[in-house]
Amino acid sequence: MQNADTPAAVATRLLDTIDSPLDLRRLSLIQLMQLADELRDTIITTVAENGGHLAPSLGVVELTLALHVVFNTPYDRLIWDVGHQTYAHKLLTGRRERFHTLRRFKGISGFPKRSESVYDPVETGHSSTSVSYGLGISAAKNILNDRSKVIAVIGDGSMTAGMAFEGLNHAGDLDRDLVVILNDNEMSISKNVGALSSFLSRKLTGRTIRRLRDHIEDRLMALSSVGENILSVLRKSEESIKGFFTPGMLFEALKFKYIGPIPGHELDGLIATLENVRDHNHGPVLVHVITTKGKGYKPAETHPDNYHGIGPFTISDGSPIKKTGTPVTYTKVFGETVCRLARLDKRLVTITAAMPDGTGLSPFATEFPDRFFDVGIAEQHAVTFAAGLAVEGLRPIFAVYSSFMQRALDQLIHDVCLPNLPVIIALDRSGVVGADGPTHHGVFDLSFLRFIPNLTIMAPKDENELQHMLFTALNSEGPVILRYPRGSGEGVAVDSSFTSLDIGKAELLREGDDVLLLPVGNRVHPALKAADHLAAEGISAAVINPRFIKPLDDVLITKWAAHTGRVVTIEDNIVHGGFGSSVLQLLHARTLLLPTRLLGYQDQFIEQGSQTELWAKAGIDSNGIVRSVREMLA
Repeated sequence: MQNADTPAAVATRLLDTIDSPLDLRRLSLIQLMQLADELRDTIITTVAENGGHLAPSLGVVELTLALHVVFNTPYDRLIWDVGHQTYAHKLLTGRRERFHTLRRFKGISGFPKRSESVYDPVETGHSSTSVSYGLGISAAKNILNDRSKVIAVIGDGSMTAGMAFEGLNHAGDLDRDLVVILNDNEMSISKNVGALSSFLSRKLTGRTIRRLRDHIEDRLMALSSVGENILSVLRKSEESIKGFFTPGMLFEALKFKYIGPIPGHELDGLIATLENVRDHNHGPVLVHVITTKGKGYKPAETHPDNYHGIGPFTISDGSPIKKTGTPVTYTKVFGETVCRLARLDKRLVTITAAMPDGTGLSPFATEFPDRFFDVGIAEQHAVTFAAGLAVEGLRPIFAVYSSFMQRALDQLIHDVCLPNLPVIIALDRSGVVGADGPTHHGVFDLSFLRFIPNLTIMAPKDENELQHMLFTALNSEGPVILRYPRGSGEGVAVDSSFTSLDIGKAELLREGDDVLLLPVGNRVHPALKAADHLAAEGISAAVINPRFIKPLDDVLITKWAAHTGRVVTIEDNIVHGGFGSSVLQLLHARTLLLPTRLLGYQDQFIEQGSQTELWAKAGIDSNGIVRSVREMLA
C-alpha cells in the first residue's frame, strides 16, 4: 500500500489540467466551483510571495470562469479595464506554469500584455479605456463581417472617469454589438466617491421590488376603477418600475440594454445570464454584476483597500512583511509636510484622484476634511478644478502619480500654465516604480513637462529637501511641479522648520576637476557615491544637485562644466527631451561644446522589475555612473 505522503498519492488539482479555456468547457458546475477555490489559493500564495493586486483579482474569479466558459475566447475578444484583476485570467490562458514569476524581472506582467498571450487583445494599466477599446474592435469586426463577440469588463470605480462615458455614449449611437460587464464592488483603489457611485449603489433585490409592487397595488386598489386602470398599465411595466429605482435607467438612456444587478459569485446564474446575452445580443448590452472585492480571503474582504495593491505578506493573518530599518517613504514625508503646512496656511487645500492612501493624503483628509477633495478617477477634472480654486486665492495641491498625470497634460497647459495660476502638482512615483511595469513607470514627465511656459519643476535629492521644496512651492506665485520617486527616502533627518529655496538656484555638493556630474532628484546620492569610487581611482568629480529642472541654474552649471571640461547628466527619466537635453541646450547657448553623456532610459518602454534592477540595467546607479566616467576618460 502506498504511503499517503508520497507525491503519487496527492490529488491532482483541477487547475493543473487547464491549459486553455477549451478545457473549462468540459467541466461540470461542481468542478468549476472547485476550480474557483484552487484559483484563489494560487493567487493568494503567489501574491503573498511576490506582492501584487490581490483584492481585485480575488473578486472576479467566478466572473472570469463564466466569461471563458460562455464566450469563445480568444476569437471572442475579452478586454479587462485597468487589468489589475486578471490573475485568474492569466492562470486559465496558458500562463499557469510561469505564474510564479508574476511581476518579477523578466517574468509575466501583472497586467494584460499582448506579447504574452493571444488572450490579451490589448494592453491596459490605466482605468476607463475598455469601452472605447471594445467599441473600436467591434466596429472593425462589423466592417470585416466578423460576427464574433466583444466583451469589455469595467469596474464601478472606472465609471467615475469621463472617458468611460464617452465610450458608452458613442456605443449607444453606433448601436454595435458590444457586451459591457459592470463589475460593481463599490471600490476602485479606495472607497468610491461621487454622485455616480451613489447612484450605482441603489441596488434593489427581487424581494424589495415585490414589496414595492405590493404596496403600490394596495394603494391603487383603494382608488376604485381609476386605480384599477393605472394598475393594469403598471403590471405590464414592472421592469420600468425596477429600472426607475436602479442604475438601469442611466444605461437605458445611453441606449444600452440593461441586465442586472446579478450576483457575481454564483456560477450557475452568471453562466446562464451570459449565455442569454451571447445568444440574443443585438446592439450594446450592459450586465451589472455585484462582486465582493477580496472574496475568499478574510483580511482582503474586511479591508479591501489595504489589499488592492500589496507587497509580500503573511498568509495566516495578512500582515505585510516589512524590511527592518527602512527609511520613511517620500510619500509619507509629503503627507506629513502637507499637514504641517496646512496648520500654518489656511489657503492650502489638497486634491486626489481616487488615491488618498497611495498619495499620502489620508491623514490630511482626516484632519482637514473641508479642505480635502477626492474627485474620483478624473485627473483632467482635478487639474482644472485646482485652477478654479487658485483663481479664488487658494493654494491647491494635486497629489497624483506621474503616469496618471499624463492624462491631464492639456488641462495643465491651457487651464493652469497659460493663466499662470499658483497650482502645485505633487508628482509621486516619478521614475521607475518597480513591478507594476511599463504602464506605471513615471519616466516621461520631465520630457512632457519641461517645454511648458510658466512652469517651475523641482526634484528633491532626499526627504528633507522635499519638505523645503513643498514650502517653496506653496509661496510661489505660479504653477509648480514637485517631482519625487516611489519608495524610501535616504534616511536623512528632517528639519523641524521650513526653508524657502531660491527659484532656479542649484547646490554645489562637491568640487572636482575632471568631470561634472549632474544628477536629478533620487540620482544625487548614487552620484555622490560614484564620486567617492572615482576619487579612489584618482578621478576628481564635481557634483551639483540642480534642484530645479526648470529653470536651470545656468551660472553654476556652466561655470563647473567649463572648469571640468566633461559633463555627465543622470536622470530617472527617458533621455529624449529630459533633463540632459536641457543641459545640452544650455551648453550650446553658451557655446560650450564639451564631451557630454546623458544617462537615463533610452527610446523604449521600460520592462517590469525592481527599481534596483532597472536602475542598474539603465546604468544610472553608482556603478553605472562610474563606468560611464571611466569610458569618457578612456
